[in-house]
Amino acid sequence: MRGLRVTPARAGGRNRLYVNLPGGPVVAWYDPDNGRISVVAEQYRDAALTALAPHVTGDVTVGPPPVPSAADLARLTLHPDDDLAPNRPGEALHAELDMRPAPALSRLRGDPRRADLAAQQLLGEALERLEPAGWRTVHCVPLPGADRIDHLAVGPGGVLAVQVLAAQRARVRVLGPVVRVGRRPGDGYAGAVRRRAERAAHALATTVRPVLAVVGAARLETRSVPQDVRVLGDDEVPALARLGGVLKPADIEALYAAARDRRTWLAV
Repeated sequence: MRGLRVTPARAGGRNRLYVNLPGGPVVAWYDPDNGRISVVAEQYRDAALTALAPHVTGDVTVGPPPVPSAADLARLTLHPDDDLAPNRPGEALHAELDMRPAPALSRLRGDPRRADLAAQQLLGEALERLEPAGWRTVHCVPLPGADRIDHLAVGPGGVLAVQVLAAQRARVRVLGPVVRVGRRPGDGYAGAVRRRAERAAHALATTVRPVLAVVGAARLETRSVPQDVRVLGDDEVPALARLGGVLKPADIEALYAAARDRRTWLAV
């Protein structure tokens, strides 16, 4: 059958390949971790196996899906175009660099978007490594007005709206709500991080803590940081695994399901 779409995504901490009909519904998925293809719609079994064939390695078992978790149910009812889970760290920068490459002079001097993308990728990978500790992350959450949250992390320690600052081996000083990178003038990063967290709290109807993650700083100094804003160096991200006592597993999955749905963010 023509038109079947194979989409990679993460669900419950696993990498999966979902097979969707042209209109959006899921008919099957392949879980490479356990070598199983779960068929939801038996009438599309052969077509789904054909679509997955280029992606399958080794022996696989084929059959009906196991009893679905809450996250699986959310994934099955979500149209692929509305699902933010497949977003890569820095997804918007990937698209911008593809559509608008830097002019020749900028390429010689170094396109700053490349440094931003590298910082997004490093931080995003660090957050993804928290999954065994119960954390879920959605990258590059779009907000109305061409704004975005770089990473939204949901876990036992609550919900974090994480914005990334690429320091590029410069000294970074956080002085109250102002951040200075090297010799550049101060910028109100903290206020921008707080506003995005407030928008996320409105969308998800829960408390969202703003986090500024500084990547690649030669030295990070903090003074009088606003109490509601957390400032992290990239080497401090693993410590988030020790946070807990805020959200239970069922709450984490419910908030993650809402966060990955593009429609959640349309009116904030």
